[in-house]
Amino acid sequence: MTGDPGRGSRDGDGAGRRPALDDVFRPRAARLVTGTLAVVVAASTVLLIVLLTTTGIEGWSTADLSGIALVGLAIVWFLWRQATVAATPTAEGLRVRNLASTRTVTWGEIVWVRFGEGRPWVQLDLDDGDTLAVMGVQRSDGERARAEAKRLATLVAARQRTARDD
Repeated sequence: MTGDPGRGSRDGDGAGRRPALDDVFRPRAARLVTGTLAVVVAASTVLLIVLLTTTGIEGWSTADLSGIALVGLAIVWFLWRQATVAATPTAEGLRVRNLASTRTVTWGEIVWVRFGEGRPWVQLDLDDGDTLAVMGVQRSDGERARAEAKRLATLVAARQRTARDD
């Protein structure tokens, strides 16, 4: 590996490389499954609408077909949102994009990074007593998820150091 210690190699297609400390945190299994499902749902919705309009079956109005299209679109949007969950480190803090919300917390707000047994994803304990799920690191990724949780904890510790280190 070349470059700074603790930094990932940027060579090749990224397969097998160790991520850099400040790389974006994204789940792999969830992205693969939801991306595949989104394509299947979109294609199935289009196919269903085409078949309903070309089979000559009476009773399907434009409103009915529009409703089917809207339901398919809503499902694809939900799957896309799930596929794009991530935690993005910035100089100021961590931008956490979860399924229902996006929130940025400063490095100083993060008290603890937890990923104990039974947790489906990493959880941040914040200085105001609140917690924040980080769906960008999901247990379904197995050993990779544990390594990513350690990388996040290391990143938080590195970004919280001050000149006096107090």
